[in-house]
Amino acid sequence: MNYAGTGNEKAVLASELNRTHVGQTISFEPDDFTLVFGKIAAIARKEGGVTIALRGVEGSGGLQSSYSLPGSQNVYLQPDMLTNTESTIKDLFGKVQENLRGGGHRGEDKTDKL
Repeated sequence: MNYAGTGNEKAVLASELNRTHVGQTISFEPDDFTLVFGKIAAIARKEGGVTIALRGVEGSGGLQSSYSLPGSQNVYLQPDMLTNTESTIKDLFGKVQENLRGGGHRGEDKTDKL
């Protein structure tokens, strides 16, 4: 299949997954014929690879609830909306602070002259 994620997904090596990724939506190809989309329930590191357990898969028409992947395999994460929103707010707040301090007009003498 050669799945490479969609435009808004971030490619991450399976070996780089950690506890902060639990609960995030993920997509990956466990083999040449399967494409998986799901939410991460757990991540286990093993010698030579990573096992990803998916949330809500048990009893769903014979789907696997966990997959073992080599650490070098790309998996694709949906953007974390909370983190993205938080960084956007911080950026905007920083720009407002700079504007209030007059940071946009550096070099100009803003003192009153008689």
